[in-house]
Amino acid sequence: MPKKRKLLAQLSALQSNSSFPPFDALENRNATPDGDSSPKSSKYFAIEKRNSSRLEADFFNQPCISLAKSFLGQILVRKLPDGRELWGRIVETEAYLGGEDEASHSKGGKQTQRNAAMFMKPGTLYVYQIYGIYFCVNVSSQGEGAAVLLRSLEPLQGLDAMRELRSASRKGPTKLLKDWQLCNGPSKLCQALGIDKAFDQRDLTQDAAIWMVPGHDLPGEQDVVATTRIGIGNRGEWAQKPLRFYLRGNKFVSVVDKKTEREMAAMGHFSCS
Repeated sequence: MPKKRKLLAQLSALQSNSSFPPFDALENRNATPDGDSSPKSSKYFAIEKRNSSRLEADFFNQPCISLAKSFLGQILVRKLPDGRELWGRIVETEAYLGGEDEASHSKGGKQTQRNAAMFMKPGTLYVYQIYGIYFCVNVSSQGEGAAVLLRSLEPLQGLDAMRELRSASRKGPTKLLKDWQLCNGPSKLCQALGIDKAFDQRDLTQDAAIWMVPGHDLPGEQDVVATTRIGIGNRGEWAQKPLRFYLRGNKFVSVVDKKTEREMAAMGHFSCS
């Protein structure tokens, strides 16, 4: 057998005997039992599925602002009781520093039964309810009473299940939500992933129903917009501090700050579009 044909035969045999599926097979395995597959618009998902080791304690053990930025591009995974997994890339966060931070639930070091998770080890979920019906999910960091609010996700897998969960949380007839509407806000995110008060004080490094995995092609500083937090009311100087972080140009962000983006472009942080 000529050398070239022999080599091809060896490669073919290796592929057929290998326990590792080809790249396109990995993408096909993303399909959920209800036929939902990862969106074609995501160029990151197949690679992320191959590198799905959960983020460990040392990742979460960093100062609040640093963690809020480090979350951008990482993947939040939620496993439903029926076994389906919902995946979303974190694209927007807010840092709540505790202590002197007037917008933090733990301002002045105040610890209550409600905010106890903010004082637990980094990587602990803090879930609270607003308006008596909606939930928001945070992750504790270094610092007494400090935590990061997860504001928006870019859905990667399980979009049909996300729509089901969002629809179940809405009253009356509803229109079919577009992909960018599923998780573009903290309460929408919780609805879409089925996160409620039962997730409060869970450990992201140990929990079987929710965890994080490393993202692919993580953003650089030039890709991150730092601006003011949303919906914190009259908190004096703290209302103006740039403690919200999001990925510039990502359509899944809840609120875009065009003014800050123009100012950053003028200072040469990135080109103005």
